[in-house]
Amino acid sequence: MSRVRADEEEYWHSSKFRAFTFDDEDDELSQLKESKRAVNSLRDIVDDDDDDLERVSWSGEPVGSISWSIKETASGSASSLDGRDSSLQKGSSSYAALPKQASSYSLSSLFKGRNKLSSFQSLSDALTDTGVKNYAPELRRPKAEYKDYSGDWSPKDTVRRMQRGKVCSLERFRSLQDKLVLLDEAVAGHDGNVITAVLIFLKRTLRREILFRELEVRQVALCHLIHFLRETGEQKFLLDLLRFLDRTEEVALSQYREHLNIQDVEKRREFLKGCIGLPFSAEDTSHIQDHYTLLERQIIIEANDRHLEMAGQSELFRKYPRKASILNMPLVTTLFYSCFYHYTEAEGMFSSPTNLKKTFKIPDKQYVLTALAARAKLRAWGDVDALLTTKNWLGYTKKKAPIGFHRVVEILQRNNAPVQVLQEYVRLVEDVDTRLNLATKYKCHDVVIETYRDLKDRIQLTAYKGKVERGSAEEEKINSILSNTQIRWKN
Repeated sequence: MSRVRADEEEYWHSSKFRAFTFDDEDDELSQLKESKRAVNSLRDIVDDDDDDLERVSWSGEPVGSISWSIKETASGSASSLDGRDSSLQKGSSSYAALPKQASSYSLSSLFKGRNKLSSFQSLSDALTDTGVKNYAPELRRPKAEYKDYSGDWSPKDTVRRMQRGKVCSLERFRSLQDKLVLLDEAVAGHDGNVITAVLIFLKRTLRREILFRELEVRQVALCHLIHFLRETGEQKFLLDLLRFLDRTEEVALSQYREHLNIQDVEKRREFLKGCIGLPFSAEDTSHIQDHYTLLERQIIIEANDRHLEMAGQSELFRKYPRKASILNMPLVTTLFYSCFYHYTEAEGMFSSPTNLKKTFKIPDKQYVLTALAARAKLRAWGDVDALLTTKNWLGYTKKKAPIGFHRVVEILQRNNAPVQVLQEYVRLVEDVDTRLNLATKYKCHDVVIETYRDLKDRIQLTAYKGKVERGSAEEEKINSILSNTQIRWKN
């Protein structure tokens, strides 16, 4: 009897079903840990058995191969979850390769291969992986995001959202009244980008006559549209708008600007000839006429000079070859070119500088400045002297510079004029301080000595004596002036 009772006690104590105690959780946790340690202790055996097997992923490629590593790296699986227990063991990777899916989202992006000491992720782990989530197809947007596209916003709210950079569909504004209210709200918001965006929408959805009529009474929006059309080069639309507004001069100027797109010289000349009859103002008409005449002259000069240069008949062209064509150059550049290569030609020649001056009414100051720069570059000092010499009605000659002799000195010095030439024009500078500064700067000693003598400044002349070379002619000249008893010095 006692033996039977002992067997019953042993049976109930050995059963896996027990009464509830507060230590049950700890017992289950300890059992779980023991099971985990037991499984980990078997890894070496499992790994050794799996070495002979080729492991393939669900995309059908061997795990650990180069192609598998490239694809798995591109899928964004750089980070791994170290603290998580895997539900699939490493041995499950020995399944046969499955055929590839037709979809671009392969199962390899969900089941990522681990290294040799770990296992694959479970399906739930793969779906929660951040790298995988980027490649999953987006089935639908949140309802809140659709408000930016299909929300029933008023014109004022739409403009405010556009100012904040929100994407708003303007297609819901179908009636003319709604579109005009939207435009007025955009103008009231004082945001040029929003105004331009609304104008582009109206330009696409309204007939030109209706758009032009409504913009005629909205000058701010009109100015934005004209600027937009000029920037985008929509010339035909711009001309239609200006004609509707009866802005004839702007229409003419817009047509005149088209000559910039004509590369052929002859075609450009004919186009400019046709522009002369457009309804310009009187001043603009004269400018168009001068432009046409200048291009006509340039064509003639270019043809003749190209022939001379290729034939080698001109020494000037051999010594100073042309660097560029004269065609389509400004008037000042053409005048410089003419003063450089054709300075001595008679006035009746198209390439003569005096002919250009007379034809285009070039002011004396501009002509002297350009001619002086051209002749100084050639170091033709005689031409420079003749350019600055004038003769009065009594026959007396006099040096005259409309640009001022201080600028003459600067231009000559820039072209490496000798000191003798510089001194001649430094003496003609009227302002004493400017003359002394230029003479000292460019080492025109005679001018400095003569200026201090005329000022009767003994102290400055004595101090300047130490700046000249000993035993030079300048030092002797200073000593001679200082020893002159007839000079009444101020100090």
